[in-house]
Parts: sequence; C-alpha cells; structure tokens
Amino acid sequence: MKTKLFITIIVVLCISGTIFSQTKDPNIILDKVKKAFEEIQDYKADVHLKIDVEFLKVPESDAILYYKQPNKVHIESEKFALMPKRGLNFSPLGLIRGKYTALYEREDTIRNIPVSVVKTIPIGNKNDIILNTFWIDQKRNLVIRVETSRRPSGTYSMDFIYENIDDQYLLPLSLEFTFTVDPSMFRRHRGFDMQENDSEKQNKKESKDGKVFIKFSNYEVNTGLSDEIFEKKKSENDTDD
Repeated sequence: MKTKLFITIIVVLCISGTIFSQTKDPNIILDKVKKAFEEIQDYKADVHLKIDVEFLKVPESDAILYYKQPNKVHIESEKFALMPKRGLNFSPLGLIRGKYTALYEREDTIRNIPVSVVKTIPIGNKNDIILNTFWIDQKRNLVIRVETSRRPSGTYSMDFIYENIDDQYLLPLSLEFTFTVDPSMFRRHRGFDMQENDSEKQNKKESKDGKVFIKFSNYEVNTGLSDEIFEKKKSENDTDD
C-alpha cells in the first residue's frame, strides 16, 4: 500500500514539474508569446485615457480603439491626437517581429506574478530602437511589462494588466505607459493647458517623466474588421509600421 502511494506521489510530482516547467531559451519564450497573441486576429475596444504630465493639464477622454494583425491601429478620438505617438504600441508584439538577438537575463516577480526577463537587440534595425526588455509570464505567455530604449528619445515602458475575454482571449484591462517628454515640443492646442511657474519657465529644456493611463472595456474580438477602418481616416494616431 505504501509502495503504491509512493509511486503515485512521484508520478504526480513528475507530471506537475512537466506542466509548470519554464524554459530559459529566450527564443522559445518569445515564440510562445507570439503564437498565443496570433490567435487574436482583430479587436475593437472602448478606452478611457488619463494623461499625467507635470506641466500639462489634459482632460480625461474616451475613445474607440481598433486593432488588426499584424500591426494596424486606429483610434477614433480627436483628443488622442495629443498622445505621444512614438512608442505607444497597443501590442508589444510589434517589438518582437523582425530579426533580433535574444538574451535570457533572469527570473523576477511583478505584482506577485513570476516572470522571465528577456532582452532583444534588433538586427539590421531601420528604426531607432536600441534595446527591448520584456518581463514575460511564461505560464500564460503574456508580456507583463516591456521597456524600450530608443535614440535619441530615451526610454519608455509599458505595464499591462490583463483580463480574460469571452473565457478565451487574454487582452489588456489596463495599460500604464511611462515616457520622457520635452516641454519645448508642446504648443498651445485645444485640450492642452500649459502649467508653468517661473522656475519651470527657466527650465523648459529639461525633460520630464510623463504617464498615460489607459483602461480597456467592451472588447469585441475576431469580428473580421475591414481594412477600410484603418485606411479611410489616416491620421497621426494610426500606426502601421
């Protein structure tokens, strides 16, 4: 009896170890993330936006976000024109397409979630990305955080919290986008209110950290969005690169 119990325990432990084992091969980790997200061909979602920049007063706003594989994004809202376009990619997969050298760095924890830290260095890079760092939940094959270094604009990061849509698709519930902004880039614009005291006026050229908080709701997934949605209203808010 004891022998059977011992064998049963060993078998269970072996199966559990197989199920929850994590690889340290960075290419395998990234390929699993890409494969998981490729199940989502397109989606539409309501988004609520809050911008937090020290010297700006920007009202919170709402918009509709459209996404289609491989990298088409369209946002319906005039106020979203005020968002920093560069780097704000609603899918981190845009950063792991193409050729790159991948490096496994370490294990870490974010919000009590065990994650693997993987870095990628683009090869034959046509844009200004120098380095990407991903914090990946291998159990769910999700990017929990991504940090990107660009030249000459510096580093920005995105932190994701996910929800299960239709008991089938894991998509962002919220996104926190942190970036560095140069005050001199902004001009008076409908929706902007520059908040400057004397000290800040003297230090206009100093870069400041800013944050964009985005909440997603009312997802509609894999409905077969038409390409016309992304082509008929081409603006600075749309990305296809």
